[in-house]
Amino acid sequence: MARLDELDQAILAELQSDARKTNREVAAAVGVSPTTALDRTRGLRERGVIRGALLDVDLPSIGRGVQALIAVRVRPPSRRNIEAFRNWVNTLPDIVGLYVTTGTEDFILHVAVPDNESLYAFVIDKLTERAEVADVRTSMVFEHIRRTRITPAIR
Repeated sequence: MARLDELDQAILAELQSDARKTNREVAAAVGVSPTTALDRTRGLRERGVIRGALLDVDLPSIGRGVQALIAVRVRPPSRRNIEAFRNWVNTLPDIVGLYVTTGTEDFILHVAVPDNESLYAFVIDKLTERAEVADVRTSMVFEHIRRTRITPAIR
């Protein structure tokens, strides 16, 4: 875990609120010089704390108004099957998120598709056609509330 002092945390909070803020805006908000803010931000990137900035897209506005979480169990549960399925799923354009998990399911897939028929086709025509897929359970997403800010854990 990366050690973050108060200044690092303040810069991180500012950039999480709006990753498009200029360095001058970040510096002013946290009360340091632009040079100091830039050096600290670069340091956070170099240490892997800041991995990039993402564009938040409204899924319905791009024709993907139906979201679902799909639990998938792979059998036999070998490294080869798990990795092959993970790599294949990661290439599919309907995938929003992919979680490799423990417990009853091996994967949780977050998908966004145009409509219910597309969801049905995704599950039946893509997932269940895979030989290693033993079980699929689908849950529709009514609302996806994504937190865009998180504070570092303090130890």
